[in-house]
Amino acid sequence: MGECDRTRSHEETVITAIRKTLSAAAVVTVALAGVAACGTAEQLSAGQKLDRAFDKLGQEKSLSFELDLDTDSASLMALDEKMGSEPGEELDPKAAELLSGARMSFTVHSKKALKDSGDKDIVGAAAKVSTPDGDLVEFRQVGDAAYVRTDIEALGKAVGEPMPKASDLPPEAGAFKKLLEGGWVTFDTKELEKAGEDASDEPSPEPSLDAKTQKKLTKAIQDVISREVDFAVADNGDGEEHIVATAPFRTLITELVDEIRPFKKELPPGVELPTAKDLKDAPNTKVAADFTLKNGDLTEVRIDLAKLAESAKVKKLGLVVRLSKGEQPTAPAGATKLDPTELLGAFGGPGMGQDASFGEEDLGEGGFSDEGASEVDPV
Repeated sequence: MGECDRTRSHEETVITAIRKTLSAAAVVTVALAGVAACGTAEQLSAGQKLDRAFDKLGQEKSLSFELDLDTDSASLMALDEKMGSEPGEELDPKAAELLSGARMSFTVHSKKALKDSGDKDIVGAAAKVSTPDGDLVEFRQVGDAAYVRTDIEALGKAVGEPMPKASDLPPEAGAFKKLLEGGWVTFDTKELEKAGEDASDEPSPEPSLDAKTQKKLTKAIQDVISREVDFAVADNGDGEEHIVATAPFRTLITELVDEIRPFKKELPPGVELPTAKDLKDAPNTKVAADFTLKNGDLTEVRIDLAKLAESAKVKKLGLVVRLSKGEQPTAPAGATKLDPTELLGAFGGPGMGQDASFGEEDLGEGGFSDEGASEVDPV
């Protein structure tokens, strides 16, 4: 296996591990949030408070949240060792350092309360992936217009591979060259959707859960939570309160996934449920999710995953979600128009021929341009 192949293989391993960790944690967080707790007075009180906090979030028209990997490079290296990476595919210390500081932020803005909103009601959205070296990728959507920029040099460091230089791309790369230079590019989301449908044999129907099915699934999840989760409440004063939910990881995840799996086809694209083998191999250590409420508002969710590693060397491994009222995303000035076929072609679709590909001799480093990054009112 060549050096590039080993790097790419390891990159995929790391990304897969992170995705599965975040997916598992998300399942736990969402499930706990929807509980209608029963049993002791404390359980009932905790469940009611969480229900009210999430109801308040649903009444907002804008919401922002940030996901942080609460870890350090030493713990990530120890986790990689515990996972038994093949020789030559071990986690690079520099990559571990970058991943330990990785964070993702998201904002959504709707015409209606979020709990009543559908796709057509969303008028603005934004997402950003960052590391200590800077922002890797930033995305905004204002109406049907989407805007993207990337720091190609920081992205190369994060994935452990050299990146293409804009000057090495052929003329037919078009606005994609501007993207590699760190500038903003823009495209019409409806045009992109149509181009994608034209490139496929037939359009894929959007998955959805009808109201009756949602109610049935929610009830099943609540029953699992009430059986398996213990709640404790602590008041820190100054209007801040902590609700800690604790449960055996494998038992809880297995039962939740068993309830969700029949609806897999109706789940949003990209949602990947753990396999039966994943669940069987998962530790049954108790995991705690700490919900922070400030004057009744949910402001943070912190999940400690270190015990799941079953290694004394993994001292710090968690997921932190911070929530706040979001600001409406705005359109950056000076963005270069990108044809949707160029975007599809850049990722292996139609629109860019073989001449537009680049080999190892074309790889280099890029930079992040501030040009065209100022914000203007939405259009």
